[in-house]
Amino acid sequence: MNIYQIKVTLRHVHPPAWRRLQIPADIKLGKLHEVLQIAMGWTDSHMHAFRLGMEQYGVPSREFPDMFKNERTARLDQLIGKGDKLIYEYDFGDGWEHEMKIEKVLAAEEGKRHPTCLAGKRACPPEDCGGPWGYVRLLAVLRDPKHEEHEEMAEWIGEDFDPEAFDLDAVNRQLKRLK
Repeated sequence: MNIYQIKVTLRHVHPPAWRRLQIPADIKLGKLHEVLQIAMGWTDSHMHAFRLGMEQYGVPSREFPDMFKNERTARLDQLIGKGDKLIYEYDFGDGWEHEMKIEKVLAAEEGKRHPTCLAGKRACPPEDCGGPWGYVRLLAVLRDPKHEEHEEMAEWIGEDFDPEAFDLDAVNRQLKRLK
């Protein structure tokens, strides 16, 4: 079995939030969605899709049966290889786009568990903050204690939010619990 080393970068957020992961190359996109939710720090509260050119993969729905190919049956290694990119969009209203690039194809090592997160930078933006542009605005308001919305936004986001924080060990603990 091969292992893909991928870099996942949240698009339109500067400086970028990103993660470097090693995942089984034959992972199904439905399972990859779960991995990305954990690695990036999302709460899986919104719809999502994978885009490759004009093709979209997601959870099929009765209302729109032709909108998505089934992510539960699509394997990553059947879609892309080394150097290729895939877009993962989360929360269609906020439009969080993640660029996934296959950096390396590795042979699986005996006894090594996957998926695993190797590195990352910066916190994932909070859910429902208005997408990349809303996040930029939120950070500007939080940096300005004199801003008329500072107190309200600080209360909404909570005291613990640090846009520069990333906890590699916490991500890997959660990934280990994935079945």
